[in-house]
Amino acid sequence: MKKLKELKQYIFVVRQLVAREIKRKYSRSYLGIVWSVLNPLMNMVVLSIIFTKMFSRSIENYPLYLLSGQMIWQLFTGATNAAMTVMVDNRVMLTRVKFPMGIFPVARVYSALVNYMYTFIAYLLILAVFRIPPSLTMLLAPVIVLCVTLFSLGLGYLLAVVYVFFADIRYLYSVLLSLWMYCSALFYPVDALPEVMSRVVKANPVYNYIACMRGCMLYASWPTQAQWARMFLWAAGAFLLGYLVFQKSQNRIMQSV
Repeated sequence: MKKLKELKQYIFVVRQLVAREIKRKYSRSYLGIVWSVLNPLMNMVVLSIIFTKMFSRSIENYPLYLLSGQMIWQLFTGATNAAMTVMVDNRVMLTRVKFPMGIFPVARVYSALVNYMYTFIAYLLILAVFRIPPSLTMLLAPVIVLCVTLFSLGLGYLLAVVYVFFADIRYLYSVLLSLWMYCSALFYPVDALPEVMSRVVKANPVYNYIACMRGCMLYASWPTQAQWARMFLWAAGAFLLGYLVFQKSQNRIMQSV
């Protein structure tokens, strides 16, 4: 009973931290959380105008192809970027409030997930506008999103630890994300790449999540056994590694923030 009570308290704390984070993010905005929906849609429009003529012949429903990948990418980047600075941003609470430090990265990643869910509602409406028929494979979307979230949380734990001792990781990670984005096939077909580059992209865990999401939402195709294995292994591996490193670094984090 005591552990159950503590778990309820931790869930309450996470919800409060998420609510505070969302309010802080949109505190000076008239549209508020609506930007969570408008931002990916406007990016889709811009990139579709630029790349449609290049890839529309080889990719059916190119705007949806682009948006499906972009949403997963923004969930991943939003979660990891937010989790990276969380320990330094909450240094005062760390010394005044007694609850597990791991709650802070969880709250940041959960905030990114909440933003994604708002966008996903608009995404479903767009699928209807483009007359994409519903299929059983669409029920896999929550599983894919959960895997992306766990993968992002694991990497977020690692980044949060590194940022405490090496703040420049924020800029290095920004550069890495630029390269990572181009290796995730957001706006081009993988089949158009040379064989070597195609293998590099397919080995990218984020691309694997994007490809599975596109398959189940747009083309009513089930992930292959290899894709299932990669989804779960990357998610579980990243989460366990990040969590263990974070747990072992807690005392050093308290001494440094």
